[in-house]
Amino acid sequence: MTSSPGASWRRRLTVLVHVDVLNSCGRFIFGIKLTAGFRREMSVTEMFSYIQGFLSADQDIREDIRKVVQTLEQTAREILTVLQSVHQPSGFKEIPSKCAKARELFCTVRTQIAELKTKFPMEQYYRFHEHWRFVLQRLAFLAAFVVYLESESLVKREEVAQILGIEVVREKGFHLDVEDYLAGVLIMASELSRLAVNSVTAGDYNRPLRISNFINELDSGFRLLNLKNDPLRKRYDGLKYDVKKIEEVVYDLSIRGLAKEPETAGEK
Repeated sequence: MTSSPGASWRRRLTVLVHVDVLNSCGRFIFGIKLTAGFRREMSVTEMFSYIQGFLSADQDIREDIRKVVQTLEQTAREILTVLQSVHQPSGFKEIPSKCAKARELFCTVRTQIAELKTKFPMEQYYRFHEHWRFVLQRLAFLAAFVVYLESESLVKREEVAQILGIEVVREKGFHLDVEDYLAGVLIMASELSRLAVNSVTAGDYNRPLRISNFINELDSGFRLLNLKNDPLRKRYDGLKYDVKKIEEVVYDLSIRGLAKEPETAGEK
């Protein structure tokens, strides 16, 4: 007796349902075996022992980073000591030699940063960034200060990165963040306000005017940035005090008749 098409279709559907149920049961039983096996293989104590091993390895990396950062901080102090001498009455005559000495020390900085790069996986840059953020901002300030003393101009971020031997583009590895660069520039502004005062003591009455023009341009540039309420914003808030301090120096020079605008190229 020939079966009808409807009966044949129902039989095929029944077989498919049975197969699907068996597959589901097999996956469920396999899942139970896997879970049971995992529980047998790793107890709670064993899991936490594994986590402790991970934490210990992470701590070792951080300790290695701290050691290199300490050497960077020492070199940064040496560079700062060299540049601090320009604040002395006789220091303005020694600016070229002091800048040359500072650039020699930046060679040491590049070597130390090269060593720092080997202490952690490069893709985890921001995981350990806090360890070297402060010293990197300090080095950016020192590089900016050297460039200003040499040319009385604002250093570019790319130039700071070149001086330090690091990258600008994040994807290329160890790099100079925009925030760290800007923080270094703001530190330099405070140093220039001090330099303006000491210039008067040294009898250099034109330098405060040039510093004032530079700081005012710098302040105008920062006003274009939409800085949020973060450490960089707080540091920028200090720039207005530097501007005010330099303006007071220029004012005192003006009322005493000591301030003179620099001669242009066409003037004798």
